Amino acid sequence: MHATTILGLRYKGAVAMGGDGQVSFNDTIMKSKAVKVRKLHDDKILAGFAGAAADALALFERFENKIGEYSGNLPRAAVELAKDWRTDKYLQKLEALLAVADNKHSLLIAGSGEVVEPDDGILAIGSGGP
Repeated sequence: MHATTILGLRYKGAVAMGGDGQVSFNDTIMKSKAVKVRKLHDDKILAGFAGAAADALALFERFENKIGEYSGNLPRAAVELAKDWRTDKYLQKLEALLAVADNKHSLLIAGSGEVVEPDDGILAIGSGGP
């Protein structure tokens, strides 16, 4: 099963993120109201996923642990997750992307080790992303 589009925007210290809620398998829509955006760290961080749903949920859990470990420091937690994701044999097989944002940073985290912060504060991942 695969999930699709997440859009996020950070502007003047405010953050908004939303997802289409669609989960599909090949060309068949299996679910139309999946929750793909979550609030983390006392609702100060928004995180959304695109890609394989089960993989993304496993990554959410790890990301939430990293956020706690690094006291809400979003860039540090993102880099540490990306390092684990790239080097761990189990995690390397996960097929998902994470979009995460707080009032200062908007980040895309990919399994190949990338952590990208767009210049404009806009995130788009999944089939509706660039």
